[in-house]
Amino acid sequence: MILDREPALDAALSAGRLDLSASSADPAMPVARRLRIERRALALQVAIGDLAGLLDLTAVTAALTGFADRALDTAIRAAIEERTPGAEPRGFVGIALGKQGSGELNYSSDIDPILLFDPETLPRRARDEPEEAAVRIGKRVVELLQARDGDGYVLRVDLRLRPSPEITPIVLPVDAAIGYYEAQALPWERAAFIRARAAAGDIALGRRFLDAVRPFVWRRALDFGAIGEIRGISRRIRDHHAQGQVFGPGYDLKRGRGGIREAEFFAQIHQLIHGGRDPALRAPATRDALARLATAGWIGSDEATTLIDGYTLLRTIEHRVQMIDDRQTHALPTGEALERVAKLAGYEDSHTLLAMLAPHVEGIGRIYDALDDDIRPAFSRDVVTLEADLANAGFADAAAARQRIETWRSAAYPALRSPAAREALEAVLPTLVPALAAAPVPQAALLRLDALLERLPSAINIFRLLEARPALATLLAAILSHAPTLADDLGRRPDLLDGLIDATAFDLVGDVASLMAAMRSGEAGGDYQAQLDHVRRVVGERRFALGTQIVAGAADPLDVAAGYARVAEAAIGVLANATIAEFVRAHGRVPGSELVILALGRMGGAMLTHASDLDLIYLFTGDFTAESDGPKPLGATLYYNRLAQRLTAALSVATPAGPLYQIDTRLRPSGAQGPLVVTLDSFARYQHEDAWTWEHMALTRARPVFGSAAAREAVSAVIAEVLAGARPSRDIVGDAATMRAEMAAHKPPQGELDAKLLPGGLVDLEFTVHVVQLVHHAGLQPNLASAIDDLVGQGLLPSGMRAAHDLLTRLLVTLRLVAPDAQVPGLATQALVARALGLADWPAVVATLATTRQDVERTWQEVTRG
Repeated sequence: MILDREPALDAALSAGRLDLSASSADPAMPVARRLRIERRALALQVAIGDLAGLLDLTAVTAALTGFADRALDTAIRAAIEERTPGAEPRGFVGIALGKQGSGELNYSSDIDPILLFDPETLPRRARDEPEEAAVRIGKRVVELLQARDGDGYVLRVDLRLRPSPEITPIVLPVDAAIGYYEAQALPWERAAFIRARAAAGDIALGRRFLDAVRPFVWRRALDFGAIGEIRGISRRIRDHHAQGQVFGPGYDLKRGRGGIREAEFFAQIHQLIHGGRDPALRAPATRDALARLATAGWIGSDEATTLIDGYTLLRTIEHRVQMIDDRQTHALPTGEALERVAKLAGYEDSHTLLAMLAPHVEGIGRIYDALDDDIRPAFSRDVVTLEADLANAGFADAAAARQRIETWRSAAYPALRSPAAREALEAVLPTLVPALAAAPVPQAALLRLDALLERLPSAINIFRLLEARPALATLLAAILSHAPTLADDLGRRPDLLDGLIDATAFDLVGDVASLMAAMRSGEAGGDYQAQLDHVRRVVGERRFALGTQIVAGAADPLDVAAGYARVAEAAIGVLANATIAEFVRAHGRVPGSELVILALGRMGGAMLTHASDLDLIYLFTGDFTAESDGPKPLGATLYYNRLAQRLTAALSVATPAGPLYQIDTRLRPSGAQGPLVVTLDSFARYQHEDAWTWEHMALTRARPVFGSAAAREAVSAVIAEVLAGARPSRDIVGDAATMRAEMAAHKPPQGELDAKLLPGGLVDLEFTVHVVQLVHHAGLQPNLASAIDDLVGQGLLPSGMRAAHDLLTRLLVTLRLVAPDAQVPGLATQALVARALGLADWPAVVATLATTRQDVERTWQEVTRG
């Protein structure tokens, strides 16, 4: 009895005092003995607090984990002190995995640390090689914790979770470990690192390691192969521990069907799928992870409750089993021993205990087994049968469809040449073929998928994603049927499809501040190129999701257009700040001065299409004769022109993460002949004295999108003065009519649906609005719809112009995705366009467009005739 060996604790407990920090160990004792006695005292108090109901499961596991952390840290410090007295315990860290990492240790848990060292900082004797010193320290740590004597042992230590344990030393150099996890690690090791934590020794070193391997664990591009590997581990566990699978006496609480491990694996599978995009899901503790998954909507609240309640009960009974003789077991005993466990757990007998456990075990097993519900039979390889199956699925030209599939199976494309790729293809065909057959234009979807596969370097991940998420196959088929623009995006970045599994993919994008926060994610670190790539990834994902919303009929194209603009504004803000910070390192800052970015055109009006350029003007405030204060000083004008060139490149030059935006700066003062950046004073003087009508028309949609609040206000004040009349006297109506005629001659409509350039299209509407704005100094808002509303309210435009704006804009935004050539699309896509415009069918689209164009053209003629 432990109480017999701990009289002081016996007395305290008899008096009703529970102090988890209390111990009879003498601090002067040898480390190993002191830790054994402390462990014995803690286990006693935790067990009594547990049985008395004073400590719940969370408190019990936290106390046991806290001791394990302290014991491992003490052992590391002692081992270093023994070899290098007085040295700081640096350069050696214990990374806790498993239940120690998640703070969920039980009474008889092993600890499963990975021991790492830094050769540069590890204390060692003069003649020791770092590797030799690290291994000696590691062996001593294990000995201090694991060796048994009359006081028992401290902790069992299992080091087999380290990389390649059969061939590697027990302590690894930190950089070698990072290299392994970046390049060679197995899928199950990703799941293990969900619960990784720097627990003992040099915590700063441990955190550096975990930061470095985080992209290995939490991947934005999903790897459903890892999910399959975890499911495979579960099946192997069931097979290996077959004797513990049947519920009843002898049931394995940890490894049995519906046991503790399956609740843990269920949480980890969903964390691996969604945690790369949602850091809130990266909770190491199982119950916390399940709760967060439910809050985020990735699992049902009923599922979470079943799993959390079942996990709590199973862990509690596991503790009762282990309390008896400190047994390292997870299996329910049989016979009289099971009766004792039942009594210890507070139940009348073993029948009552089993009756209480049964529904929880069944609930966990049912939920976990459901992960396999989507497994489908293989698709036929027989030519005749395959063609018949394709015809039955709905392909009108089943022979052509069969030929495409045979091409894929023959590994004609690089993406399909590996055995793993062909295996993934066969696994996804039962999901993919019905989705393509049911697509609005099956043959077009099939051919675009074929073109996509031909360009991909690897198709494994996209196949695994579609296999795991069948609903995505249907959405992909719709994208391939309707939207060549989005299909081309997928060809460049197949991982864009990953973003559509997120429940928020069909929500409107957030405000500019929240988008900037996403683009400034810590994943990019402090590296400038990494920041550029990260912004491109986020922008690509958001733009692709916005376009998909139109294809799926989930959003109004007007809302999508506004979303495109917010994404662009956020990208400008983040990349401008990053570029300035990089530039400042070499050239410093110009005192009393800053860069301001003015958006015009559709960007100024905050309504973009998927393919819009960004019309920008760069300005700077302050004295143009000033000089920067950095190591390589520059005059203000040269400083800002070089800075703007770098920013334009950051916004437009393609990187491995893809392209971003085309930047058009020709609307700056003096156009392409003028400097890229001018002072605010020069800009104001030019607009007040020299600018032409077309430049003032452009100014009606000008909006500052970067700069301090004061700088933006100063620029807006100049614009307001100019538009209010402080500008050269021009023949506004005559100039605008001449410009429109020249545009019509040199830039004709692309097709019969060119909502922008056709007579009575958006350009005519924009010219109409800008002329009225300049002539009457009214409706001076950069957003075209808001300006029209103001002008209609003042009786300066007919009321139908707002409806005309909305229809033409919806049509333009939609056609940029589904018919970028402005030609009439196929029948299925015609229905999509009608839906996007809020009209009944294609004849209604044609008729409404004709009427709208007539109204706009008539209004333009009335304005130009005066």
